[in-house]
Amino acid sequence: MSLFITFEGVEGSGKSTQIEMLHNTFVDMRLSVVKTREPGGTAVGDRLRSLLLEPSSTPFSAQTELLLYMAARAQLAKEVIAPALKSGTFVISDRYMDSSVAYQGYGRGVDLRFVKHLNKSVSNGSIPDFTVLLDLDPEIGLARISSRPLGIFRSGLSGLDRVESESLQFHRRVRKGYLILAKENPERFVVVNGRESKELIHKQIVHELMRRHGGRFPANGSVNPNSSERSA
Repeated sequence: MSLFITFEGVEGSGKSTQIEMLHNTFVDMRLSVVKTREPGGTAVGDRLRSLLLEPSSTPFSAQTELLLYMAARAQLAKEVIAPALKSGTFVISDRYMDSSVAYQGYGRGVDLRFVKHLNKSVSNGSIPDFTVLLDLDPEIGLARISSRPLGIFRSGLSGLDRVESESLQFHRRVRKGYLILAKENPERFVVVNGRESKELIHKQIVHELMRRHGGRFPANGSVNPNSSERSA
């Protein structure tokens, strides 16, 4: 009775907040749940994350960037996601295969068929059951990021990591790509307005999750959308 849930969206769309709220809800239900992220989630992936996101004066080619993300994904799928799902654990991932289609495909212009072929090859059979797209105007998302306290990859004048520092036009292409993906895969995607309050967004996600996959939850329980309020 495992379930693989992914969160997607442009920079600053609120994924981290919603992942934490949903994770808390599942923990309160005493479900076995793992949360992870891309790139990262493994020792190899975390090293690749630093390489991919650290601001640098040396640019990657689009193909190099794509292959590095795929390497991190292959390790995450094999080491974390596939074993967890096999054991009946729920998995929540901050980004997964759709990010490569949106960012490297639509954003960078890499051939979409090639991106999707690589995704299929490295996913180890682990395909999301439910994908939340937090849709937001990239200009609003980037403004949110700029207002955050400085941290890793947030030093210097821009305070942004390598991907966040891309042009607004790039981020708009990424958003367009996500919306196309959602339209092409309505059975998997739910699109939520990222400008709504975090509480309302969480309730919408829970409602749609139960509508589509309620049978995967314990027969004597259901997701309580208010149980995550302690994390707000």
